[in-house]
Parts: sequence; C-alpha cells; structure tokens
Amino acid sequence: MFRTALRNVLAHKARLLMTVLAVVLGVAFVSGTLVFTDTLKKSLSGQSAKSYDGVAVSVTSYGASRGEDGLKQGDPGISQQTLDKVKALPGVDSASGRVTGFAGVGDESGKLIGQGWSNKGSNFAPGKDGKDPRYTFTEGAGPAGDGQIALDKETAAAGKYKVGDKVRVATNGPVKEYSLGGVFTTEDGAVQAGGSLVLFDTSVAQKLYLQPGFYDELAVAATSGTSADKLLAEVKPLLDAKNTKAQTGAELAKEQAEQIGKVLGGMSTMLLAFAGISLFVGIFLIYNTFTMLVAQRTKELALLRAVGANRGQVMRSVLAEALVVGVISAAVGLVTGIGLAVGMRSAMGAFGAKLPGGALVIAPGTIVAALVIGVLVTVVAALFPAWRTGRIAPVAAMGSAHLPASSKSLVVRNVLGSLITVLGFAVVFGGVAMGADGRMVIGAGAFFLLVGLIVLLPLLSRPVIAALRPPLEKIFGVPGKLAAQNAVRNPRRTAVTAASLAIGLTLVTTMSVLGVTIGKAVDKETTDKIKADYKVSMASGGSLDKAVADTLAKAPGIKAVSPVAEAGVSLKGQVRSVSGVTPAAIGEMLNLETTGGSLSALGKGELAVSDKAAKADGLAVGSSVEARFDDGQKATLKVGTVYKELGGMLAAPYLLDNKVLSAHSDSQYTLAVYVNTDGGESKAGEAAIVDALGKNPALTVATQQDMRNESGGLINTALNIMYGLLGMALIISVLGVVNTLAMSVYERTQEIGMLRAIGLDRSRVKNMIRLEAVVISLFGAVLGVAVGMFLAWAVGSTLAKTITDYELVLPWDRIGIFLLLAGVVGVLAAMWPARSAARLNMLTAIKTE
Repeated sequence: MFRTALRNVLAHKARLLMTVLAVVLGVAFVSGTLVFTDTLKKSLSGQSAKSYDGVAVSVTSYGASRGEDGLKQGDPGISQQTLDKVKALPGVDSASGRVTGFAGVGDESGKLIGQGWSNKGSNFAPGKDGKDPRYTFTEGAGPAGDGQIALDKETAAAGKYKVGDKVRVATNGPVKEYSLGGVFTTEDGAVQAGGSLVLFDTSVAQKLYLQPGFYDELAVAATSGTSADKLLAEVKPLLDAKNTKAQTGAELAKEQAEQIGKVLGGMSTMLLAFAGISLFVGIFLIYNTFTMLVAQRTKELALLRAVGANRGQVMRSVLAEALVVGVISAAVGLVTGIGLAVGMRSAMGAFGAKLPGGALVIAPGTIVAALVIGVLVTVVAALFPAWRTGRIAPVAAMGSAHLPASSKSLVVRNVLGSLITVLGFAVVFGGVAMGADGRMVIGAGAFFLLVGLIVLLPLLSRPVIAALRPPLEKIFGVPGKLAAQNAVRNPRRTAVTAASLAIGLTLVTTMSVLGVTIGKAVDKETTDKIKADYKVSMASGGSLDKAVADTLAKAPGIKAVSPVAEAGVSLKGQVRSVSGVTPAAIGEMLNLETTGGSLSALGKGELAVSDKAAKADGLAVGSSVEARFDDGQKATLKVGTVYKELGGMLAAPYLLDNKVLSAHSDSQYTLAVYVNTDGGESKAGEAAIVDALGKNPALTVATQQDMRNESGGLINTALNIMYGLLGMALIISVLGVVNTLAMSVYERTQEIGMLRAIGLDRSRVKNMIRLEAVVISLFGAVLGVAVGMFLAWAVGSTLAKTITDYELVLPWDRIGIFLLLAGVVGVLAAMWPARSAARLNMLTAIKTE
C-alpha cells in the first residue's frame, strides 16, 4: 500500500505541486521567522555583551525621584564624589562615568544623518592610558576641551567629514559648531541600528544632558583576582539605593539579552501569527486537492477494495500520500525559509539598519517545527478525504458513482454551523459591551464567527450565487448561466474554496476600516484642534530646549509663538501633568473651546482645566486649588477657565502661563512649539523659522499638512505591512481556486464534450470557466468584506472612548478595490483550467465515463 501511495504521488505531480507550494509557503514563513529572529537575537546579544567586556560592575541612575508630596528627591544622577569613592576601592582597576542624550549631525545639505530616534551623544571617558575602551579610534583622538567632538566612522563618512573639519551639532537646542577631533568605530547599539554617535568632552556632555558633576551611569573594571560579585558588594553601600541600580557586567549583559529577546519575541509572534493564517488557508487547498485526487481514483480504490484491501488500508494509503507530500513540503519550506531569513537580513541592511555579522542560527527546534508543521498540516487536511475513501462501496466506485453528501449530514452541518455562528455573534457583542477590556473577547468571538460561517458556506452559497445568476445570464448569455449553475453544483467544494478568500479579506477589511477610521480621527484632530501655521519639534521625538521658543519669539517674520512645555505639579495632593503655554498666543495655536470662564485668565496666572479633568477633580471656574511645584514652593491657583478636552498629545489637561511654570521647574518636557508667521503658511514663513533656528538638522518644522501626514503615514505604512504579510494567504487562495476549477473541469469532462458538440465554441467554454471562477471568488470576497466590516465596528466600539472624535468610516474605494481584485484573482486562477477545458477533444470527452 505504501508503494501504491508513492506511485500515486508521482502520478499526480501537477495536482500535488499546488499542495506542496501552499505548504512550502507557510512552512517557509514559519522557519524564516524563527531563523531570522534567532540569528538577530544571537548577534545583538553578542554585540551587547561585547560592549560590556571588561565591565565588572555597572551602575545606572534613575535620576531624582518624586516623594509622596510630589517633590523631587535625590540627585539628578551619580555624583563625581561617588565616582571618586568607587575609584578609591581596593578592588577597582578603573571606573568611568557616562552621560548620554540626543545629538544630531547634518550632512552637506543640512539633512540629519541617521534615524532621529537613534542619534546619540555621549562623553569620551579616557582611562589611565588615555583611551576609552568602548571606542577604537581610526583617525585622530578623543575630544579634548569644549570645542571638540568625535564622530563614529559611518556618520563621518556619510557627512564627508575629516579630522579638523567644522561640524554643526544639534542637541535639543540651538545648533553649535565643533571641531572634529577624531573618528572611531564602536559596538554601540544606536550606531548599529542606523543612528549616529557624537562624543563630547565629559564636562560638555554633562552641561548638555544632565548637570555639571553628575553621570547617568558608571562602568567599573576590577583588578586581577577580584570577583565581580565581591566588587558589587563593595560598591553598593556607596550608592543611593533608591535612585540607582547596581549589577555585575554579566548580569547587565544577560538582562539586555532578555530585553532583546522580548522585543524580538513580539516581532516573531506577529510574523508567526500571519504564517499561521497562511497555513490555515492552505488547509482548505490541501483538503480540496485530496478530495479531487480521491474522486479521480475511485475506480482504482474500488479495485483495491475488490482484491482484498480493507477500509483502513485504503485510508492509510491516502494518508501515506499526505505524509510524503508533507515531508517533501516541509523540507523544501525549511530551505526556502532559510533563504527568506537571509533576504530579510539583507533587506534590513538596505533600509539602513547595520546589523552585526555572524552565521545564521538554525536551531534544532526550527527544523523540528518545520517538519512537524508541514507534515501535521498536510495530514490533518487530508484526513477527512481519506476517511471518505473508506466509505465508498466497491460496487458504487466501480461505476464511478460519486457519493454525494447525505441530506442528514447537510442538516447536521447546517445546525452545527448555525449554533457556532450564533455563539460567535454573542461573544463579539459581549466584548463590545465590555468596552476597552473586551478586545480579546472580540477576537475569540471573531474566531467562532468565522468557523461557524465556514461551516455554513454550502448553505449560504446557493442563495448568494442564485442572486448573481440573472445578471450573469443577461450579460454573458449561456456561459453566464452555466457558470452560475456550476458554481453551486458542488456547494461543499465551492464553500471550501470561497472560505480561503473570505478569511484573508476578513482580516484585510477589518484592518483597512480601522486604519482609515483612526486616520480620519487623527486628521480631524489636526484640522479641528490645531490652528497654528507650524509645529516645531525634535526629530528624535524628545524634548525641545526652552531657548527654541525664546529664539523664535524674537525672530523677524514671526507673528506669535507658544510652547507646550509640561511639568509635574502637585494639585490637591496628586501630581498632575501641567502644560506651560503663552497666554496671549495659545488661543491662536490650539482650538480651545471654553465651556466656562475666559482664556484671558491664563495671563493672570490662573489655571485652565479641561472639562474631563475638572469633572474628575471636582473643579469649576472660580475654584481654588493648592499647588506645590518642583522647587518645593507652594501657591494657591485659581481656575480661570474650563475648556473641552483636546485629546491626543496636544497638551496636558491643565494649562498655566509658562512664565509661572518655568520659574518653578528646570526639567520641563517641551514636546512642541507652535508658531504663526506673518502672512500665514508660506515658503517664506517656513524659511523664517528654519533660519531663526540656525538650520538645525535635529528640528522638524511641520505645516498642518505635514502634521496630518505624520500620523496618517504611520497608519498607511502599518496597513501596507499587513497587506504584504497577508499576501501569502491570498496567493494560497488563488491556488485553491485553480484546484477547484480543475476538479470541476475533470468531473464535467463528458458534459463539456456534449456542450461542444451542440455548438458551444471554445471561447464560450473558456468564458464559462472564467465566470465560474469569478463567481466563487466574489462569493468569498463579499462574505469576507461583510464580516470584516462587522468586526471593525466591534473593535472600533472599544476604541471610541479613548480616541477623540472617533467615528466609523467605511472606505468604499478600498472595499471596491478588494472586490475588483477578487474578480481579477478569479480570472487569473481560471487561465489554466479554462484553457484545458477548451482544448478537450469533444469525441474523447463524450466517451469519458
């Protein structure tokens, strides 16, 4: 029987090729993801560990913490005195302090080199030998004095800088010019991620990023014979235990490796989820393939039964075929996945991510996963067709009588499908009622809903396709009429084929509707809430220096300026986020709709409170609230106005004159500065802002359209990634349509010959097959789009309270494109089956049993 199975595999290579391809795509997705993430984890962890070579103890500062009274307690970092005490310990060979922050360097055109979020500045901390162990200089030396810097090799090359050149460096304030003292290589993660690294003299870095005499972290090297654990025990008593964390270099390397693993684990989970979708869709194709093969071999199976093979042997022969196909598919998928991993690493390099080198990691678990998944998916999908082979009586099979599903089995199927569908709807509505906490429940309900509808598809196919029959017959004549009839001739097979398309388009539609809806809400927030001509912010997303607003306020061509600078203030005993603004200008920058009082109250040092915050804290216009600022000073603030919540990240729920707020806080976080120029938005106005800021490459000047594109672009990018990942599932769906049509042509060989004999020419035979494919594809697409819109509504209902101005938007243009593409998929999938049907010899076809 096993030899028979092998012979059948070789005899039906064309049919099984599509099955192999479907499994290969899914297995390649899984194995490629595992190989890529394992390789990336090993290389990044190794790089991280290498950067801590020679570090026995690492100390990290959390900065000053807030006490119960809301005041900051402790030093802003690790003091020089603490560093000196650590250096004096008997087991310490050397100890250095580090300070880090944002630093950006522009190229010849003034454009920022590297990614804004990974552009970093730090201090050069030489040891007794005058060298810093973290950096290897290829040219020049480390910075010495206030006017020098050093650049990493990649950044220097990108900017075409040489030792001695003047380099304009931007932090979070005005651009400053430095002399390039040296060029170095490093294992620093920011540089490896495609960013840049600027080294300053220690005193300069402290002034820029922290405070003179303080560090963010310490790196301590031990003398020969001193263990890291012993040195750690000696270092800890010298530290402020509340605001610092001390650990050995090995512990830090392990911790960072675990963090890298978590980040990559999230990416791996997402990719594996899409791989799972592809494999799930592939199950329908495999099921159809083996159903078709069994149908083609009914006589052969009957002969096997007649010569003594029992039901179990016949069933096992089909499963053996599936096993062979699964093993081959898994092996090919594993090799393809390894190639995919290599391609993914190269693609990341092409996008500027400088990944550390190293061999691919092909773990034993990856090989086992590929084999198990490939074999399991194929065998499980073939299980039902194999079981059905044992139910065919030898005599019935000898007469080529295909056993239709009994009415009892269809009734059971429809009842079961209805119950699962109702359960799915109930769970989804239950998740909607739970609000933001019900999204996982909605996901579970979506699963039951899809399963129930897949079970019900044979029942649903008849009325849906029957509705399409009149227009098809009217437009295309006899081929259209026959196509509609053929599509429901075997409703189970049609349902299985349509299901694969329905699953893919359900996910695509859900994400599209949610993406467009959220994008519209964000766009509305920009157009309705922001009135300023421009927004100035850091390319890194960090805080602006307070000098930015002051500089712009004095610049020619600038009409009005207001920062949105946040700080923590204790109000009524609770620390609240308060935004410092310019009272005279903020009303021109943001659309603050007052529900009580007047914005002019801000100019008197009074508070402006959002309506939601006022309700939560029991405040109203005229209320007085006790406030305690960062510097410990207390004040009684009066609520001068209440305004409608802005939402998003435009401003904190409390507003105060920035002159008042900044006088009590030296650590405000200025996310943006809004600007109005003379004459409104124009090239001249934008140039005035850029010139006033010294053409700072680290700052972005955004128009209202830029602000809208900023969020909309992120959403569209995310959607495009999702479309790409789901593309594999849709490719498998196309293969499923090809399989179904091939099966349909095979079963109707005699019928097609008769149609040819009575006058249906080859072109109309082709049209009949094409239209059948289009009908099946559109049936699955319409179902998927409908379910997708419903699920998007359900998920969106849980977002409505967290996203201001949320209102469901149905992107009919995209939905129309999805349906059009489904029709195109049908036409493309029908090319080979239609050509085969048209080329049938009518006399030979008529004689076919």
